[in-house]
Amino acid sequence: MSAKIVCVGRNYVEHVKELNNEMPSEPVYFMKPFSSVSDEIVLPGYSPMHYEGEICFLIGDTLKVGFGFDFTLREIQSKLKKKGLPWERAKAFKGAVVFSDFVDFENIERLGLEVYKNGKLVQKGDVSLMIYKPEFLFEDIEIIFGLNAGDVVMTGTPNGVGLVEKGDVFEGRILENGKILVSKKWKVK
Repeated sequence: MSAKIVCVGRNYVEHVKELNNEMPSEPVYFMKPFSSVSDEIVLPGYSPMHYEGEICFLIGDTLKVGFGFDFTLREIQSKLKKKGLPWERAKAFKGAVVFSDFVDFENIERLGLEVYKNGKLVQKGDVSLMIYKPEFLFEDIEIIFGLNAGDVVMTGTPNGVGLVEKGDVFEGRILENGKILVSKKWKVK
């Protein structure tokens, strides 16, 4: 049995406003297949791609945290949303997600993230800014989809999303109490 990636959309108030979306009255979920995971950031070549940095959790005997990019083909997503169609074409394509390593942490409430694009801080957020906190999400996802060892939960992105261009260098960091727990750099191909 293979694992799944459960993504949470619209989980930071400022990001909801940034995209002019409606504020959710319950968590918005979508899935990414593991075939969308890559080690590298590669532009798809047929549509502009946006980055969305996220605090991610790996489900297992112990819960681990890591950084992930949820890449989005925003133009395609907007067209699909207008028609009331599913987002997979814009969210689950090959290379639509990259992860750092997953590491141990002590206090889920103290976790945060930072995204640097070409050395400039472009996204910053933490658990306190989430509409739906991780513990609630785990319980809710377990009820709806079930959670198994090897599953990853991507908890949503703060504001500051933007375009990915060839040659960009991105660094994603997960922090606890302001101290870096794990970070990873990628150069866009």
